[in-house]
Amino acid sequence: MGMFAILAGLATGLVLGLFGSGGSIIALPALLYLLHVEPKSAIAMSLGVVAVTATVSALDNWRRGLVDVRVALVFGLFGVAGTFAGARLGLLTPVAIQLGLFALVMYAAAWRMLKPARLAVPAAGVENVGGGAAAIGGCHDFFSPCMGHIALHGIGVGLLTGLVGVGGGFLIVPALVLLSGIPMKTAVGTSLAIVAAKSYAGFAGYMGGVPIDWALMGGFTAITIAGSFVGAHFSTRISQNALKKAFAWFLVAVASYILFNNVIGA
Repeated sequence: MGMFAILAGLATGLVLGLFGSGGSIIALPALLYLLHVEPKSAIAMSLGVVAVTATVSALDNWRRGLVDVRVALVFGLFGVAGTFAGARLGLLTPVAIQLGLFALVMYAAAWRMLKPARLAVPAAGVENVGGGAAAIGGCHDFFSPCMGHIALHGIGVGLLTGLVGVGGGFLIVPALVLLSGIPMKTAVGTSLAIVAAKSYAGFAGYMGGVPIDWALMGGFTAITIAGSFVGAHFSTRISQNALKKAFAWFLVAVASYILFNNVIGA
């Protein structure tokens, strides 16, 4: 594994640790262009890398009381079903379409990061539930309309995850804040738990259908986990606004390269 690949693994973990999302958006291009993995295998392996890394980060957040277990269960359960279906569909989808959609997802993620944050702040009446997580407007009830909306988002984001190999954290975090009213830090921790569950499902959906380089994936995962701890450590110590802007323009550059190299120039 070359130096650039090692740096990409660290960057994948850093982004996951800092934002609770974005890991696959770095992992997939790294596997494709730095480690020269075949596209469908790279999609599957990126899901495997992010699954393990997000699990480690989610457990750390859960230990600190920053995971809303009820919301994670509902979003995760429906997300897992959607992701597995998306992965099976991904096996049949032409690579150019998958990578084209992936590039569009990167543009969308960049746009969201550059857009001024206007997420709803939990209003009065927020109550603490298990482990310091919060819920609002009856979202602590499994059968509330709020949970119904979370389930629908889980299916939609899950399909996207399985089809193009993104964890979907950049969609999950704002959805959790807006739909369930949980605080931003709890949303990031909860997102990591959901991303982990969905990524495992997506990886399982590709298993048997594409070749997997286990040694390469294991090495990349180990480096990514190390990066995630560094990212989590600095997440409250550095300006996230400046980081988001820099990362957003990086996404625009990589998405443009993927689009012109694999889709338009194919």
